Amino acid sequence: MKYTLAVLVENRPGVLTHISGLISRRAFNIESIAAGPTEEVDTTRITIGVEVEDEFELEQVVNQLSKLVNVIKIANITYVDSIQRELALIKVRANKANRSDLVDVVEIFRAKIVDVNRETLVVELSGEESKIDALCEVLTDFGILEIVRTGRIAISRGPVPAKDM
Repeated sequence: MKYTLAVLVENRPGVLTHISGLISRRAFNIESIAAGPTEEVDTTRITIGVEVEDEFELEQVVNQLSKLVNVIKIANITYVDSIQRELALIKVRANKANRSDLVDVVEIFRAKIVDVNRETLVVELSGEESKIDALCEVLTDFGILEIVRTGRIAISRGPVPAKDM
């Protein structure tokens, strides 16, 4: 099953490496990992999408992460009312014959065209993982040349931040 963990850590070199190494050494699959600064200068938030067999394995991952010195707080926000998004840049074959069809598809998905040239078009889309998957499936017919995805980021709804969960 897929789970989403929000991990607050000290903003120090090597912390992300320690976290990803710990998870991979336990033979758990990191589906996505995104890290960035928070509202506090010395804190980084890492959102980890991890796939494990059951809650027991997830508990093992959380317990191991909790033992790391630089980890401040871990919240499993899988079942918390939250907003989850991902960003994708998709480079697609484009020519005179299919360009207007491509523009129509991009508009249907409320995506943006961020680069155009004679042979390609780059589409930017942010949204839920399923929305990006759906756009990729449609764009396959045009010929996808390259895809870059950020991985999942998430934030809880309402007044309670992840650090207080």
